[in-house]
Amino acid sequence: MQITRQPPHVPPRALTVAGSDSGGGAGIQADLKAMLALGVHGMSVVTAVTAQNSLGVQGAWEVPAEAVRAQFRSVVDDIGVGAVKTGMLASAELVETVAELLADVGAPVVVDPVGVSKHGDPLLASSALDSVRTRLLPVATVATPNLDEVAQLTGVRVSGEDDMRRAADAVLQYGPRWALIKGGHLAGEAVDLLTDGREEHWLRAVRHDNRHTHGTGCTLASAIAAELAKGRPVPEAAATAKEYVTAAIAAGFPLGEGIGPVDHAWRWR
Repeated sequence: MQITRQPPHVPPRALTVAGSDSGGGAGIQADLKAMLALGVHGMSVVTAVTAQNSLGVQGAWEVPAEAVRAQFRSVVDDIGVGAVKTGMLASAELVETVAELLADVGAPVVVDPVGVSKHGDPLLASSALDSVRTRLLPVATVATPNLDEVAQLTGVRVSGEDDMRRAADAVLQYGPRWALIKGGHLAGEAVDLLTDGREEHWLRAVRHDNRHTHGTGCTLASAIAAELAKGRPVPEAAATAKEYVTAAIAAGFPLGEGIGPVDHAWRWR
């Protein structure tokens, strides 16, 4: 009897364009873990290498723009992508290089405009801010700034939920289709506002009393990208990602002497 072999299942594909975190809690490492946990094949373009642990960032080195371009073209031209997520881009040159590449990618783009690390270490040159505003945000399907990044990019300071609409409007002025304003730094429940300027989605979750939250922003943005790669609409992708990262925060664990990571594998524990 002849046995007919079924072709292997090919999962959705998502690409992260970001920096490497040697401690494994944030950056490329967090992105790939989140994508795997959500059933997506993750691929990567490394933009910077950091020496990083639970205490902070001890060093950071940019990857040449030529190498970033080559990595991107290598993946996209052969394998293809269902969604792209950007994280640490370090310099104006890299921001502009990545923005140029994304302009023709033909897939949803999640821009996490990373400015500083969880420990307050700078991850983006101040000279790159204008490039983020004028080149990167206009190609974003979703921009996911936290409150510090909103202030850095727009000058709008958020002290409560009433300010989040104003923050979102300011971010949308730079051209992303959707803005997800992350209110994790506010007191009370963990609330985010997703809006395209017409419809609003308030994403609310219980705030977990756990200091081990390294990689939260990277994980949320890459989870949104993973869900977009599956074909979900933006509001559904963001809501699903919020649920995933909330549980990952609850399961965050101590690692080293400082702030430990969220647990990307919480579903498997």
